[in-house]
Amino acid sequence: MPDKQITIGDRFEMLSEAVTRKTGTTGAFIVALGIIVVWAALGPIFDYSDTWQLGVNTGTTIVTFLMVFLIQRAHNKDSLAIHLKLNELVAAIQGASNRLIDVEALSEHDLAVLEQHFQALAKLACTEADIRESHSIEEARARHQAKRGTSE
Repeated sequence: MPDKQITIGDRFEMLSEAVTRKTGTTGAFIVALGIIVVWAALGPIFDYSDTWQLGVNTGTTIVTFLMVFLIQRAHNKDSLAIHLKLNELVAAIQGASNRLIDVEALSEHDLAVLEQHFQALAKLACTEADIRESHSIEEARARHQAKRGTSE
């Protein structure tokens, strides 16, 4: 089987995942805080000049600009993965409405209609005085056994 050609997109994905992982750590926060402390300590040496201020302003602007795109990319990928997992669950659960598969593609009006439906169901569920009416141990055991393909 031939080796898969690594594209520029693949390389960018690996880089952006690594940067996103590393920048979300305590160590990255400490480094950023250290930079600010050093910058503040250098203020008196540079007599709090415009150049001294411009240095940190330019650096933080560039980092912020780039991080917006990295964070949005990571969010988009995570969001897609969550949608796919939820679609799989909806498709796999008997009794679940297949209309909810790819629900994020619906219009805001359609989503509002679905929200009203589920709010009505929630109100009906709240009228049950005993939570065991909708969540019983027997029901949990039956579901577990059904997933295992066995019966007790």
